[in-house]
Amino acid sequence: MPWVLFAFGLHCAAFAAVSLRPPRWPGTVALAVWPIGWLVGELPIHHFAMWCAAGAALVITGGLAAWPGYVGVAGIALGLIGLRQHLVHAAAVDAAIDRAFCEVDRCDRAQRYSWRHFAVVWPFRPRTIRRAANIEYANVNGRSMRLDVLRPGGAVGDEVRARPVFIYVHGGGWVIGHKNQQGRLTVHELVAAGWVCVSINYRLSPRATWPDHVVDVKRALAWVKQHIAEHGGDPEFIVIGGGSAGAHLASLTALSAADKTFQPGFSELDLSVQGCVAYYGIYDFVDDDRHFPYRAFRTVLLRHIVMKQPLTRARELYERASPVHHISATAPPFLVWHGDRDTLAPVAGARAFVEKLRASSTAPCAYVELPGAQHAFELFPSLRSVPVVHGTHRFCQAIWSAHRARALTPADRR
Repeated sequence: MPWVLFAFGLHCAAFAAVSLRPPRWPGTVALAVWPIGWLVGELPIHHFAMWCAAGAALVITGGLAAWPGYVGVAGIALGLIGLRQHLVHAAAVDAAIDRAFCEVDRCDRAQRYSWRHFAVVWPFRPRTIRRAANIEYANVNGRSMRLDVLRPGGAVGDEVRARPVFIYVHGGGWVIGHKNQQGRLTVHELVAAGWVCVSINYRLSPRATWPDHVVDVKRALAWVKQHIAEHGGDPEFIVIGGGSAGAHLASLTALSAADKTFQPGFSELDLSVQGCVAYYGIYDFVDDDRHFPYRAFRTVLLRHIVMKQPLTRARELYERASPVHHISATAPPFLVWHGDRDTLAPVAGARAFVEKLRASSTAPCAYVELPGAQHAFELFPSLRSVPVVHGTHRFCQAIWSAHRARALTPADRR
């Protein structure tokens, strides 16, 4: 039993160390250990309880009968100290959000939370939310492309005015993912606040080849523009967002309304949006500034699976696939979230994207860099993700209020 306690202590210490200082090179190692840092960093209270309970059980059953057991206890103690650091990072989230949002919503104070916000790890859909599932928005070569529409309960005709709309694009490296798996916290919060939300699927690689992915997102946006009024939504006010690859596609969609080459067969439609929310996205496929410390992203994932062409022969294609190369003065308001421990989408890329966006656009651009956060930090309720998602709600509500104020007629103002 002492050796079991020894091994468990090393496990706790190693997991805490990886979560606080994740390896960024080589790419295979960074990818392999990412789930450890992600889960430990987002669920420190859960891990604290599990490690204490398991350690106590091993001590009671004779774990301290020999010296390896004492080393194991020391390892558990170091692991718990590491978990405490994650709690410190989580406690700083509200202040970081307030600082970033001063330009957007006049520094409204962040909401306070109770333990109920974190009691359930998986975000189940509340009964008050109605979902119209698996609606076909396009048929591509016999393949049905589908989306879900979620809205507050009640008859559509009961609304006094059309509701604002939010479209969520899932991530997964352009190769995996599904509309039912991601963005649930964001969508549920916005629907509870009166929004109509749309979660979409799109074609995935390696079966799909760029730009199939963004073309599908544009097709879904076109469907929303044409049909969301039937679900109580306002087609004149749409915010698009997503996480990781979904953030890339959402950002590109928001910035490329003038690029009709992404709209084959429906180029006559105006697919501009009124805002964008990007969680831990990738914004530059060319990566001339070498934000990625490993080559696997461009030479393996993009070259062989997504783009299916090397950068050396298709540089223009890579540039057109990069949101950073579509930035202009007409960019809509942006909210960019990123963790400073992100090993899959390095934070330097987000910083460079925001810097260029702020230099070119007059619209608000809020950027929140979250201390201690890994990739995919908002997939389930945590001490960090709950205030982050509420921050997204604050941002969306602020630009919706500004939009309504601009749209008021003189009669409305009396």
